[in-house]
Amino acid sequence: MRVSLERMIEVLKEEIKQLEKELDKFLKENEEWQEQEQILTSAKGVGRVTAATLLAELPELGKLDRKKIAALVGLAPMNSDSGKKRGYRKTKGGRMEVRNVLYMSTLVATRYNPLIQAHYQELLKRGKVKKVALTACMRKFLTILNAMMRDKVPFRQMVLA
Repeated sequence: MRVSLERMIEVLKEEIKQLEKELDKFLKENEEWQEQEQILTSAKGVGRVTAATLLAELPELGKLDRKKIAALVGLAPMNSDSGKKRGYRKTKGGRMEVRNVLYMSTLVATRYNPLIQAHYQELLKRGKVKKVALTACMRKFLTILNAMMRDKVPFRQMVLA
């Protein structure tokens, strides 16, 4: 069984290499995507996988306002009120693929991106649970990336402006 599993792992590794080659080829052929990828990867925490996923799965990035883009991805708090009852605000729905890569990207950004790190630490100081603080940082990071794409400026220039 072990030999069979190792053989399958090797096949999957080869498939990943092939997909990465195809992605590189596509980016070399398409200048617009190449420019957009460079803008996105200028932010610490966003790598090639995150940039490619955002470009492919979220073509609205840079075209919608911050509230609409957050709702589209499923990071906007939705109320569950009924009559006089006020329920908890929860994030739900949205594009799961984008949310998944944004989660990992934001997790990295809380360590290496000074803007997201400061926001995350502030939320923790105010007593927020780590998961809630991370979700709030995901929304902030998404709105920053959205503004970067809208203005077509890299992360550093955007923060200083």
